[in-house]
Amino acid sequence: MSSSKKQTQLRLEPDVLAAGKDAAAARGLDFNRYVERLIAEDTSGARAAGMAAAQRLIDRHGDFLADLEADLDAQYAPAPNARGAAA
Repeated sequence: MSSSKKQTQLRLEPDVLAAGKDAAAARGLDFNRYVERLIAEDTSGARAAGMAAAQRLIDRHGDFLADLEADLDAQYAPAPNARGAAA
């Protein structure tokens, strides 16, 4: 069975390669498929469309998201030290 896919070679810094393999694994992809998907998304405009959508979300709801984050931070903040409060 032949494939229409072509083989190429990349030279990456070890930390970049490790980060790429970790990102691929986190998405349930092998490294080849991950790189192929990054290139396809970048060249098709899908990545730019996703980034634009994310920016619109932040522009429209950024204050709400910041307030929500502050509320969550307050819920999980360490309790004041009882001994230090009495002094």
